[in-house]
Amino acid sequence: QVQLVESGGGLVQPGGSLRLSCLSSISYFSFNDMSWYRRVPGKERELVATIFRYGSSKYADSVKGRFTISKDVAKNTVYLQMNSLKPEDTAVYFCNAASGADTYWGQGTQVTVSS
Repeated sequence: QVQLVESGGGLVQPGGSLRLSCLSSISYFSFNDMSWYRRVPGKERELVATIFRYGSSKYADSVKGRFTISKDVAKNTVYLQMNSLKPEDTAVYFCNAASGADTYWGQGTQVTVSS
């Protein structure tokens, strides 16, 4: 069974930084792509960033220039470096991995941006 485990969330002041990690129980190359989503209560889930198997990536307009998705294939881990955080970035962040018709989710990690 595939497991994705997120870590790195927390409370940070506006303008601060956090790095989220998503550890996969299987090889990174088992997936077509891995993504970070976020969800705010009362709003639809938002795709934040995606990294494709061989390294290309894409971002939501709301985070371009501030967030960076990256991978460490040796550690089967995908990261989301979040800089210049804003209160509107407050959400539960979820790791997602897709492999053909299968998709997997982590349990989520809370990010709160507040002074």
